Amino acid sequence: PAGRLPPLSGRVYGRRWLVLLLFSLLGFAQGLVWNTWGPIQNSARLAFGFSGWDIALLVFWGPIGFAPCFFFMWLMDKKGLRVTVLLTSSLMVLGAGLRCVPVSDVEIRKKLIHGGQLLNGLAGPTVMNAAPFLSTTWFSPDERATATAIASLLNYLGSAAAFLVGPLVVPPPNGTAHLVSQSNTQHIKDRIEAVLYAEFGMVSLIFSAALAYFPSRPPFPPSVAAASQRLSYRRSFCRLLSNFRFLMIALAYAIPLGVFSGWSGVLDLILTPIHVSQVDAGWIGFWSIVGGCVVGIAMASSRDSGRGVWKEILYHLLALDTVFPVMKLITVFVSVLATLYTSCILLGIFLNSSVPIFFELFVETVYPVPEGISCGVVTFLSNVFMGVLLFFLTFYHTEFSWFNWCLPGSCLLSLLLILCFRESYDRLYLDVVVSV
Repeated sequence: PAGRLPPLSGRVYGRRWLVLLLFSLLGFAQGLVWNTWGPIQNSARLAFGFSGWDIALLVFWGPIGFAPCFFFMWLMDKKGLRVTVLLTSSLMVLGAGLRCVPVSDVEIRKKLIHGGQLLNGLAGPTVMNAAPFLSTTWFSPDERATATAIASLLNYLGSAAAFLVGPLVVPPPNGTAHLVSQSNTQHIKDRIEAVLYAEFGMVSLIFSAALAYFPSRPPFPPSVAAASQRLSYRRSFCRLLSNFRFLMIALAYAIPLGVFSGWSGVLDLILTPIHVSQVDAGWIGFWSIVGGCVVGIAMASSRDSGRGVWKEILYHLLALDTVFPVMKLITVFVSVLATLYTSCILLGIFLNSSVPIFFELFVETVYPVPEGISCGVVTFLSNVFMGVLLFFLTFYHTEFSWFNWCLPGSCLLSLLLILCFRESYDRLYLDVVVSV
């Protein structure tokens, strides 16, 4: 296809940064709402009568929301970004609103909260898949990696904000549950309500902004790759399933990121038995994700100028990710808080920063498969692994050593797959050679 395309001078528009900002804020809000309950699970148990099973299920709605992932891939491929983003943001508004319905019956309120989390989970396929599609549609080749990093990592930054906002706004229970006064319980519930209303307001504001302005594509494409013809929906899946290199790199991404996402979503639940407070668990989760976002965007920006060489970066990141989970496991047994902070934060930094690098490598490997479809399949696999892990957690939530051992095992497996992977840059070749 590269040889048949005429040379094309791409054109970029200043409004691309506004489109990127709106999409990134949508991803931020979805991550924030998804991770609302894990960092304040002790307080939520007291205020709403949640059990350990409820807390795990509230996180579990995230991967369950990926069940219609293939529909959102098709919608993005056929209708473009605007329709997909508006549908996604409307689901988020409805979900955030359900959690705020003031029902006095505790059981009904719990069901509404679970329903709201499910609707928010249905927004996951768009906010986690569409970043490479958006960057290709709006940005030039020397800006694509940076745009992909920002659009994909802001969803993780929203999860990190929940680790910070929840424990700081919502106080933990004082003493054992049966000794907590009624006034203290009501105060905790009021603070949780304030968080829910604030999140609903933020999601509604983002939806209104997207409704007012969020175009599907620019008038003229920014690059040869953006203007090139892609494979159909059906042929794309045939290409992906028959491409052994893609399946290899997809598993290298899906297994460790799925395990880590499930682990971080119930971090407070895991650390409570070793006497780590709700606030300390929140700070650990916050810095691990924020560090990953900063490092990921910085690396993507540096590679925009150099182009390619993604495999070497992934190799070093995953090699470090294989070491730090072992440090964390040793720390859990000896209960040294400083080492626990260090190992968990470094683990999160190296894993989360690999996300945009993986995304760019997926797209390059299977071009001309549309970006939304290739990344959609991979994030679907990641959520399958996270869902399986959280499914077992709903039954085995009294002892967590098995959960912690999954982290180093998944990172080691991913490292072995990366070592065997042969990289290629078909889309980049098209932009560089054909445009010249």
